[in-house]
Amino acid sequence: MTCLMTGRRASAILSAERHRLTASRLPLWGGAAALCSGAFIGLLALIGPENFQPPLPGLETEQGTRMLLGMLGILAFVPALIGTTAVAAEHRHQTITTTALFVPRRWHALLAKLAVYAVAGLGYGLLSAAVAGAALFAAAAVKGITLGLPAVAVLALLVRIALAMAAYTLLGVAVGALLPNQVAALAVLGGYFYLVETALLVIPGANLLYPYLPGGSAAALTGFTYLADAVATQTGGAAAGLLPAWLGAVVLLAYALLAALVAIAAPLRRDIT
Repeated sequence: MTCLMTGRRASAILSAERHRLTASRLPLWGGAAALCSGAFIGLLALIGPENFQPPLPGLETEQGTRMLLGMLGILAFVPALIGTTAVAAEHRHQTITTTALFVPRRWHALLAKLAVYAVAGLGYGLLSAAVAGAALFAAAAVKGITLGLPAVAVLALLVRIALAMAAYTLLGVAVGALLPNQVAALAVLGGYFYLVETALLVIPGANLLYPYLPGGSAAALTGFTYLADAVATQTGGAAAGLLPAWLGAVVLLAYALLAALVAIAAPLRRDIT
């Protein structure tokens, strides 16, 4: 009976968290962002990397196809921002108080939040990957070219990108749990993805850390070397080497698990009023 009640309780908490998510505008914004991200890759494919400034390898090459799909991975910060917004908004609108009354053991609610947003982040990643893949194949057909990667390899790469986006969503949830001020949380997260990791690539010696950071491990998972190579070209230094894909996946998973622990532990003893 105890196990049954525990199962019913867990189901109720998960259901409440799903309802909280679907009752907000986040799914609408997230869906629109995922569609735009995928469509953006399609637009770049139609333009053709060979027409970029500076010109890049075309889609008929393996490098060109990987580079273009890797650009979708750059947009992984979007689901991270969504995860941060979802958690920090509870403090901004004080709905966290109602949650605490409904679920006195906070870690139960936090586990449910992590589960729901991990699935939501994966859904975001799969949607954006599906749109990007469809747009890429459509652009190749319109231009009458054969992609430099087989279809199976393209699909595998898109799945990797979707998984990276799910992990980034958990990172965003952790930031929102640590910084309940929504504006501050978004500023910190955006500043990190836009400035900190890129700045480390520029600093000699510090760029050795890049492969072990979330962005570097995600780049290794997706095989996206363009950012590191571009910074090296501009600075005249050596490009930061990335980890093997499997090790990048392990490091990114470790960050996701660490983020989950932080999201659970940080708010447990915090005054929510």
